[in-house]
Amino acid sequence: MSTNVLDPEHAVKTERGTVLQDPPLAQFLFSDTRLSAVWLVMRVLLGWGWLSAGLDKLSDPAWMQTGEALKGFWAKAVEIPTTGRPAIAFDWYRNFIQEMLDAGSYVWFAKLVTIGEIVVGAMLILGMFVGVAAFLGAFLNWNYIMAGSASSNGLYGLGAILLILAWKTAGYYGLDRWILPRIGMTWQQYGPRRVVSTVRMDEVPKVNRESQPVRGK
Repeated sequence: MSTNVLDPEHAVKTERGTVLQDPPLAQFLFSDTRLSAVWLVMRVLLGWGWLSAGLDKLSDPAWMQTGEALKGFWAKAVEIPTTGRPAIAFDWYRNFIQEMLDAGSYVWFAKLVTIGEIVVGAMLILGMFVGVAAFLGAFLNWNYIMAGSASSNGLYGLGAILLILAWKTAGYYGLDRWILPRIGMTWQQYGPRRVVSTVRMDEVPKVNRESQPVRGK
């Protein structure tokens, strides 16, 4: 019988040479199903925030047809005021947004933002691939913050990071309760393995030294 383990050659080890494990508190917070109810509340709140924001955009022609809503947001973000600090702190990101504006990408990108918010919200509420959904939500929050819109994005981003850390149990009261055990068997078929002996020591035949022939005489 074999079981998958972390390859000790590439793992961080203690001074005694043992593989460094997560501290008990981290295991309790992010891997214990007893806290799944806490993550349920957090993910539903975040999910509803994303879903409601996306549904509002879904019925708005400025988002789903012309993209004018996103165009106005980008145009304001790339402005460099004569006094004070610009909304975008990094020149490379401002240049990126400016190129998107010049290319008229706001028409299709506005639809992508809308659909993305709806998908993230629905996945979080359903508890489906919570870690992936939280990562996508955090990526959206990061882009909003980079474009100069702080608002609630910092709080949403923090919640997303916590859900990413708790990806194994955050969806326990959701679809992940059935999905993760099944897809987890897929990636556990690969990677480092160790062989665990199933032979009991009392089943190993004992060698009777007295019965062995004496050599050299």
